[in-house]
Amino acid sequence: MGELGVEHFLSLSAALFIIGMMGVLIRRNILIIFMCVELMLTAANISLIAFGWQMHSLDGQVFVLFTIAIAAAEAAVGLAIILALSRRVHTVDVAEIHELRD
Repeated sequence: MGELGVEHFLSLSAALFIIGMMGVLIRRNILIIFMCVELMLTAANISLIAFGWQMHSLDGQVFVLFTIAIAAAEAAVGLAIILALSRRVHTVDVAEIHELRD
C-alpha cells in the first residue's frame, strides 16, 4: 500500500461534491436537498484541508473552522425555515411548496 496523496483526497472531495450536486438537482424532498448541500460543504472542506496539507500550511484548516461555524449557523436557520414551511404547507416536497406568501 502506498502513501495517500493529495490526489486521493481531491478525488474523494470531487465524488462527494458530485453526489451532493446530483442530490440537489434530482431530489424533491427539501430535507434531502438540505443534506446534499451539507455534503457539498463537506466536500469543499476536504479539498481545503488537502490543499493546506500539500502546501504544509495551516491556512486550509483555519478556513475549514470558519466554514464549519458558518455551516452550523446555516443548518440551524435552514432547519428552522424547513420546519416552519412543513408546518404551514404540511409537506416537504419542493414541487408543492411553490409560494411563500398567502
